[in-house]
Amino acid sequence: MTRLTFTLLLILATPAMAATPAPTGKHDANAPINVSADKFLADSNSKTGTWTGNVVVIQGDMRMRANSVRLNVVGKDNKPDKIFATGNVVVDSPNSGTVTGDNGLYDVVAHTVTMTGKVVLTKEKNVMRGSQLTVNLDTGLATLGGGTKATGATPGTPGGGRVQGIFTPPPSSGATPPQGAN
Repeated sequence: MTRLTFTLLLILATPAMAATPAPTGKHDANAPINVSADKFLADSNSKTGTWTGNVVVIQGDMRMRANSVRLNVVGKDNKPDKIFATGNVVVDSPNSGTVTGDNGLYDVVAHTVTMTGKVVLTKEKNVMRGSQLTVNLDTGLATLGGGTKATGATPGTPGGGRVQGIFTPPPSSGATPPQGAN
């Protein structure tokens, strides 16, 4: 099927949303939001657009992929409000790393991303797991929760109501190189 690409010009059409460069290391929430997918359905009554099939959402340096994405708009200016992603959601950002989950919500107004389900956050060799991750794109503050402990779950296992992390320290400068390394 032909890929449809829609650039949401709604953001660019209002003076209040004029693009300004983001400070280094922060997400540019004023950048245009580009959405591409295999299929698009607009509902003017509920002010939503739904993209399905290989959906890719890009804003600035942040990229979201999912099976399905619904975008809500508000007000007479039809400004994007919230983007709901479902099914195999992946969000990539050079600042935060890569996070996967069952569902995602990008609150455009609040500048937050919330991932739920089996959440895995990976940056380089470091990995965090939980059931809900909320990231404030302005401050960079992230909160990862373990969720409700499942009945009969083994402590320390995914779904056991706990957050898990694996961190790989960098090699020390005085370390002996592996054999065969030059």
